[in-house]
Amino acid sequence: MLAVVLLLLDARRPRGYPPGPAWLPVVGTYPQLRRLLAEHGYMHEVFRALARRYGPVVGLRLGRDRVVVVSGAAAVRAVLTHADFDGRPDGFFFRLRCFGQRLGIVFTEGAHWQEQRRFSLRLLKHFGLGRREMEARVAEEAAELVEALRARAGGRARAVPMGRAFDVSVLNSLWAMLAGKRFPLDDARLAGLLHTLSDCFRRTDGSGGLLNQMPFLRFVAPDRCGYTGTLRNLTTLWAFLRETIAEHEQTMVPGQPRDLIDAFLEEMQSKKGKEDSTYTEKQLVSLLLDLFMAGAETTSNTLGFCVMLLLRHQDVQRRAQEELDRVVGRDREPGLQDRPQLRYLEAVLMEAQRLGNIAPVGVAHRAVRDSVVMGHLVPKDTIVLANLMSVHMDREHWGDPDSFRPDRFLDAEGNVKSTDYFLPFGIGKRRCLGETLARSNLFLFLAYVLHHFTLSPSPEHPIGDPIADRHFLDGFTLSPKPFYAVLTPRAHAAASPSSVPADADPDGHSAAA
Repeated sequence: MLAVVLLLLDARRPRGYPPGPAWLPVVGTYPQLRRLLAEHGYMHEVFRALARRYGPVVGLRLGRDRVVVVSGAAAVRAVLTHADFDGRPDGFFFRLRCFGQRLGIVFTEGAHWQEQRRFSLRLLKHFGLGRREMEARVAEEAAELVEALRARAGGRARAVPMGRAFDVSVLNSLWAMLAGKRFPLDDARLAGLLHTLSDCFRRTDGSGGLLNQMPFLRFVAPDRCGYTGTLRNLTTLWAFLRETIAEHEQTMVPGQPRDLIDAFLEEMQSKKGKEDSTYTEKQLVSLLLDLFMAGAETTSNTLGFCVMLLLRHQDVQRRAQEELDRVVGRDREPGLQDRPQLRYLEAVLMEAQRLGNIAPVGVAHRAVRDSVVMGHLVPKDTIVLANLMSVHMDREHWGDPDSFRPDRFLDAEGNVKSTDYFLPFGIGKRRCLGETLARSNLFLFLAYVLHHFTLSPSPEHPIGDPIADRHFLDGFTLSPKPFYAVLTPRAHAAASPSSVPADADPDGHSAAA
């Protein structure tokens, strides 16, 4: 009898908690979510269906975790801009990736997060983030990518795999600041690491997945709950990062840091013996893992989605190329100094980010105290997911959110316009740390590719409408399924990266602009 009472109490929803599916003892709403996932195919579509039924604030319980999903611009902003929700979840999955501790910067909070984020941002800026060195580095990577694509196409119109074409180049622009080196585009080991990385993102969702919600399953069904595969992936990535750190320990010169790893090792040595120091070997591995994962996945996926959309919308591609030819010409490469004049290209990227929704719910937040969102109680320690896709696909605001229409980001005079309904990097204190680098990567890589090639669908590898036909993989982020594009070399364009004007500001824009 007592067991029955305890089970009934376990299934009871807290007073004032947001509406949502009924809870079952122990597993909560997990079975309902699995049925909805089987019906809709993607977790973000499940969240969209729940919002339609229950409203902008939906209350779930997944295993032992209370999870609240907020949808719509008002609810999303209420969460992302309020200090009550600046925490990060603390559970088995989030600690597994950091050796059973709360380390790194993505899933930490409080004093640890503040110290490590300040340190990382300061060092990244010192080694080029937001400066002319960063543009030169990205331009070099873009130029090498163009030559690699040209070689794969054989100098003529030929179908080339483009699903992961940007991965190594995008990672290189960050890895040079972190580890002082870059990878060859044909590096076989890195290709394996990037495959491992992609598998990490596919294995879970924003809430931490089944492994976080019911960690005891790792003892019962380690393969089926994802524990075996997740640990295998993490072990591979940890080994690579520790090997990189060991190389730095052997070659670094005290007082002359070459990159973030050197600087961290020096800081770690200076604070050696201090009990409260956050500068440890495990913290360095976790920090690099956070930056490695963020730097290699989201930007590359966005560019992949953008290419797929341009294959479908040849008129948009032609207009972007006409703008490039008019502003840049055919005798030099595009640069960040051209960005203020390449307004349509900027709008194309913004529309690809909006429609692609690479991180549909961003990174999970945690309520650090009992709070209220739109009249609903969100108890302390509840995981909160901000459904960014619901903002980007708001029909009332956008009118035709399912359409790829870059002009929606241009005003009557052709200038790029901003809107509160465009949040690809989030908002608030937890806004994406790498936004500056990501925006530069997106702009320069797309500009270089369109400057040198015309992209056409491959008749042998049709993909249809990438959004309507769901040509992407689910997970913590959305990733394009493998696809091909026919690359036709365009008329003469300069082969070397464009130089950055001497009067450029830290964002790469010329003073005259």
